[in-house]
Amino acid sequence: MRKGSRLQCVAAVLAAAVAVLAPGRGVGQTFTGATEVTVVEVPVQVVKDGEPVRGLTANDFEVFDGRKKVPITGFEVLDLAGAPGSAPAEAQIPASARRHFMMLFDLSFSEPSALARAREAAKEVVKSLHPTDLVAVATYSSIQGPQLVLGFSPDRQQITAAIDTLGLPKLFNRTADPLRLVLMDATQGTGTVSAGGGGQGSEARAAREAEVIDTLKSFSIVSARAERSAQQQIVRNLTKAFADLARLMGEVEGRKYVVYLSEGFDSSLITGRATSTSTASVGEDSSGDDVNSATENERILAPTGASGADDKFGDTSSQNAVEKMLDQFRRADCQIQAVDIGGLRAGADQGLQHTNGKESLLNMAKSTGGEFYENFNNLSAAMGQMLRRTGVTYVLSFQPEDVKSDGSFHKLRVELKNAPRGARVVHRPGYYAPRPFKEQPPLQRLLETANAVMGEESGSIGASVLAAPFAVSGERAYVPVVIEVNGESLLAGKQEPKLPVEIYVYAIDQNGSVQDFLSQTFGLDLTKGEAALRQSGLKFFGHLDLPKGTYSLRTLVRNGSTGASSLRVTQVIVPAFASGEAALLPALFPEPPGRWVMVRETQQAGEPQAPYPFMLKDQPYIPSSRPVLAPGQPAAVVLQAYNLGTGDFKAEVKVLSADGKELPGGALKVAGKEGGGSGPMRVSATFQPPALQPGEYVLRVTLTDGAGKAETSTARFAVAGAAGTRGGR
Repeated sequence: MRKGSRLQCVAAVLAAAVAVLAPGRGVGQTFTGATEVTVVEVPVQVVKDGEPVRGLTANDFEVFDGRKKVPITGFEVLDLAGAPGSAPAEAQIPASARRHFMMLFDLSFSEPSALARAREAAKEVVKSLHPTDLVAVATYSSIQGPQLVLGFSPDRQQITAAIDTLGLPKLFNRTADPLRLVLMDATQGTGTVSAGGGGQGSEARAAREAEVIDTLKSFSIVSARAERSAQQQIVRNLTKAFADLARLMGEVEGRKYVVYLSEGFDSSLITGRATSTSTASVGEDSSGDDVNSATENERILAPTGASGADDKFGDTSSQNAVEKMLDQFRRADCQIQAVDIGGLRAGADQGLQHTNGKESLLNMAKSTGGEFYENFNNLSAAMGQMLRRTGVTYVLSFQPEDVKSDGSFHKLRVELKNAPRGARVVHRPGYYAPRPFKEQPPLQRLLETANAVMGEESGSIGASVLAAPFAVSGERAYVPVVIEVNGESLLAGKQEPKLPVEIYVYAIDQNGSVQDFLSQTFGLDLTKGEAALRQSGLKFFGHLDLPKGTYSLRTLVRNGSTGASSLRVTQVIVPAFASGEAALLPALFPEPPGRWVMVRETQQAGEPQAPYPFMLKDQPYIPSSRPVLAPGQPAAVVLQAYNLGTGDFKAEVKVLSADGKELPGGALKVAGKEGGGSGPMRVSATFQPPALQPGEYVLRVTLTDGAGKAETSTARFAVAGAAGTRGGR
């Protein structure tokens, strides 16, 4: 993975060529543009006797938006049951059905050595999750508040690194990922996160644990040694921070769970000690009614805020703050799975002790529909019932009417018709109307953006994404990524003189690991360039460095002013170039320069400049990322192959319809060839398409060398004239 500092907000209009390949072997391409429609998705679980109910259809449900019954416009079923490793294809899983687990480590109300060992329990939980589940890692301390260490990610290696380090600066060097989906370089491995030697061997591990505990003590000591009134304020601060966290979780699509690893705050700080005192008094005096009456009189007569009254009867303001916090979690449809990590301490452990925390943890869990785990030996097994219960999700969709962008909360109700006796319906209690993008706090934007990157392909900005692997020295291929953005859709809505554009690209392998990413934010001066941008659009050139494998390339383009965005998902296959694997890249359709407002990724400090990949006869060319051909007109193409033999070769073409049917006609006339053998072979040619109706098509090319070795690739193209054929521009 390319490491580097955060890319600066710099716009650069290039005179140099930038390009990308059409899809085929080793290449991904997306042409789509979309219009945003307000759709509310309601994930529903139906449980009977602790197990999910299967086999239901859309006709079995009724949805009410407030008091109004609304028609169900979409219905999907996700069943996570199956053999280990048989995860449904990611693209087939609606975002609203994916489970999101936030591992939240409490650094203030936890004994450090117990907290250090709680990381192992958390990693075991992650191992038991379904491959499609997303996991985030966060910490809370009274000093820093909530800190997001890692956003919701499928990458188990990154999750493990985040749990190991807890985001403590001494223990790792963070990458520059602004969405916090990547904590550390994928090439390092989790063993190198420690400053004390990388976790290899018992001495190194012991040194790392000692460093972790020493660092954590600075967070825990503040709450443990504070006066009672100060501790109450710390609890109120926690409830406020958690309420904010709940509101953020409300913006995340899907099923949401906070796995809260803590010893809990002292419940007597908010409930007081009156209960225990009264119980003792009843045991000593048979006139219990008189004692209870006296207790009530003391509560009434005690001045507001009196220290003695708070000690005995609790802090009303703290009680209200806790209830408001829990209500925010309920509104966000986010359960707290509370884990008492006090039981993880060894008997000989010395250090700060946090007492009376179980009651507060139990209250958090039960009040949000979660579970409370204490005295566990295997947290992963203990949470198994919850994982089974949420293994089947019915996703009901509807389109609300007249929803204002004011962030208001709308209640939902889902009813099951002809429900089996004893069945229970679990669903989100409501949804929040969208909030204007500029009014969203930074952390909400971060979570929303990261959630969008891991979601379904959608968006209102017309965009096309192309990426292809090129052989360079070393084990990793150079993968240029070119994003073409439709100017009109990018400029939709009220714009400021300087348009901020955000680009995020993540390459996720088949194991769910992020192998590389790129991100950049730049500003376009509309006072000078709006006409050019509106006429054509924006073309962004960046690159990734990827090892052999198959990748889901997730590309998000966002208007940083209005919040409008588009997600495009493409597949890229990187051959083992270093091992001599043959490959034919798809046909490239050169286009004349000057058609786009062009921006190139900012060069990383110390990063060598890779040679420009699109060359023919020592001259750069600019291939179209979404070729649109005139009906019946020939088009110039360039073919590039690796590890094919030398000598004579032949080229054959087939034209396919969008649904894969072979169409008659079409020819390829070769004009010249250069290179070959162990190096790349480049072929210049002219493609003569058959008589085609306007629409989308696929060009399949096969190159066969003199020894009979053949390679095939495919490339999409469009024929002009049909509405929507230029949707990516």
